[in-house]
Amino acid sequence: MKYPLWTPSSDQIANSNLTRFTRVTGRKLGRSFDSYHDLYNWSVTDIEDFWASVWEYSELRFSAPYRDVLSERIMPGARWFSGARLNFAENLLRYRDGHTAIIHQRENMRPRRISYDTLYAQVANCAQGLRQLGVTKGDRVAAFIPNIPEAIIAMLATTSIGALWSSCSPDFGLQGVLDRFGQIKPKVLITADGYRYGGKEFDSLKEVGGIVSQLDEIETIVVVPVVSGKLGDFGCQTLPWEDLLSEHTEHIQFEQLPFDHPVYIMYSSGTTGVPKCIVHGAGGTLLQHYKELALHTDLRRRDVFSYYTTCGWMMWNWLVGALQLGTTIYLYDGSPAWPDTDVLWQTAANEGITVFGTSPKYLTACQKSGIEPKNDHDLSQLKAVLSTGAPLTAQNFRWVKDGVGEQVRVSSISGGTDIISCFMLGNPNLPVYSEEIQCRGLGMKVETYNDNGRPVIGEIGELVCTAPFPSMPVSFWNDPRNKKYRAAYFEHFPGVWRHGDYIQITEHGGVIVYGRSDATLNPGGVRIGTAEIYNPVEALEEIRDSLVISQDWQNDVRIVLFVVLAEWLTLDDTLRDKIRQAIRTFATPRHVPAIIIQVNDIPHTINGKKVELAVRRIIHGKDVPNRDALANPEALDQFVDLPELK
Repeated sequence: MKYPLWTPSSDQIANSNLTRFTRVTGRKLGRSFDSYHDLYNWSVTDIEDFWASVWEYSELRFSAPYRDVLSERIMPGARWFSGARLNFAENLLRYRDGHTAIIHQRENMRPRRISYDTLYAQVANCAQGLRQLGVTKGDRVAAFIPNIPEAIIAMLATTSIGALWSSCSPDFGLQGVLDRFGQIKPKVLITADGYRYGGKEFDSLKEVGGIVSQLDEIETIVVVPVVSGKLGDFGCQTLPWEDLLSEHTEHIQFEQLPFDHPVYIMYSSGTTGVPKCIVHGAGGTLLQHYKELALHTDLRRRDVFSYYTTCGWMMWNWLVGALQLGTTIYLYDGSPAWPDTDVLWQTAANEGITVFGTSPKYLTACQKSGIEPKNDHDLSQLKAVLSTGAPLTAQNFRWVKDGVGEQVRVSSISGGTDIISCFMLGNPNLPVYSEEIQCRGLGMKVETYNDNGRPVIGEIGELVCTAPFPSMPVSFWNDPRNKKYRAAYFEHFPGVWRHGDYIQITEHGGVIVYGRSDATLNPGGVRIGTAEIYNPVEALEEIRDSLVISQDWQNDVRIVLFVVLAEWLTLDDTLRDKIRQAIRTFATPRHVPAIIIQVNDIPHTINGKKVELAVRRIIHGKDVPNRDALANPEALDQFVDLPELK
């Protein structure tokens, strides 16, 4: 029998946002919900009533009401809240007071604080400045920028006008930026002059010059001083950030637009080709983020919410969404491991962070460094640790409980850029079980399909969503007939969203993620999720990182495991046997790799995800078309012509 690692108290359940929503909604509908299971089933059965309840409960700001909640239950093609008119930025700027909106921390610098009334004033001036530059509804404003408040200010100013916002972090390579911004042709590019990371300073202006030389559509560059204070010479109008905000005004003219008016252009990872440009709408993003942050994360005004992210990852958009709750959001701009892995826990204690967002990679690094933050810092205010980017291991769950605090709820969450939100996430009213995401999100009809396209419980299969939801992409950029859109999600199961993850829904409603279904291993026709191998392997103290792929071999496939070892070790037969035994013990003999190879580094995307498919292409003699999508593209070179795989 599986026992929970954490269980909410009766007081925690009684006082959660989710309980209040359940009570208020039940009273208005004249019905009662005896459990989260009841509430969830209602939310995915009576989806129109559910999303109308979220609209009302969130007190969404709008200038014209909706006529219909949902035009038709179809995917793609569902139209939500037709007739409604609203503005994205207006909803994120609903608070105008002295409460702290943003805390910003750079490496080895004092934190900077911006109140909600100051944030509103700076957005007002920025919006006026963008209008003076000719930015209008439908234009694109792009940003090549670190995780600083100016990115949020510019995004809110852009969306207040009805223009579209798109951003990349400054650690993207030049080609990676061109592959993204080159498709959307921005009118204005906002950039920092550089950034700090790992105790070093990096200049961004050279890359900006390369961007501008290739994108003739850019009319103006705005430079935020971060490192040098230099402007650069790019052959087009170039302004310092303070000049953009020099057009002072007290009020923001919030353009009132349809519910699905585009606000964000996001990008797929691009590891197997040019990234897809995913367009997200205002209303769906607002409602989905409110539901996830208020109800599932239990955020409220008094919270301080951090998520370690860059402006090139959807978790930045998710973090910024908490502004509509009046929450204080914390931005960390720098390395999470400099000067050591304790730095983020130190800042959590200093700033009273109550919800701490991170990744399994960081938690594993903390565990292997031997730190126990609860012994060195006062983390009594911390109520939840969130994690995404990959499945959490049993060791990750245990380390948070033992090293961070028994009072902390560990909420693994999973979704993606494709939906700018989550399919599965945390829940303040439910227990936490090791290796499981607590629940499926309200309004998200997530199911597991087996190989026959049938829904199953307790079995491993494809993650699908069988009912429409408001945060589905509005479109892909330059895809007028939705051909790319349909191929991305609906080609495998017509009318059903196939997300590309390999999951199991447990008997008590939790979800276990086994990795990407396109990276699934199939030796002897047996489907194996990559996480089933990563979990026992990376629990070993000798292993710093790993990557597993399948190699075509003798009319079948064989499993190949690559490992990065602790600095003082070399892979030998003794360690190979230990790795195989760990996999055999915690998984099955079928999971044991045919070959184990030591490498110096594992390739990851800039957002920290392993890139199994790129390595698989290389060992089969194929090219990787978009190396600039990786944080460490040089790591791919060590997989070329490996003699062990001949």
